[in-house]
Amino acid sequence: MTVIVTDTGFAADDWTNGFVALNADAEEAANDVKALDLASDTFPENLGNQISGVDMIRIDFPSSADGRGFTIARQLRLMGFTGRLRAKGHVLADQYAMARRSGFDEVEISDELAARQPEDQWLFRANWKEHDYQNRLRAKATK
Repeated sequence: MTVIVTDTGFAADDWTNGFVALNADAEEAANDVKALDLASDTFPENLGNQISGVDMIRIDFPSSADGRGFTIARQLRLMGFTGRLRAKGHVLADQYAMARRSGFDEVEISDELAARQPEDQWLFRANWKEHDYQNRLRAKATK
């Protein structure tokens, strides 16, 4: 099982349409697919029209030390993707603010990770807009 993390805490997964793994078969991705699974080594600029009409994209994080998913999320947002964006896998509570800043709407973690890093640890980082580096600098400048 998995847990979905948002700014409001832990929730059950409400996505019921499944995911299609993006592969070399572009036709498969173009035929009424509602959600795509992207690997951490995907180059968003190569996706072309494959993301038009997609409601959700889930990006894999094979390791908490692998930050390529943050870059992919940011690039997708810059390319105009406005659907739901989910990080999946080894994302830690300490990385939640970065996930939100790079464009993710939510994070999907395992039940085991949720047990090791309970909801309060994720909620501590949920106020990611106010506690970023630029806001801390602005606060110091106005003192």
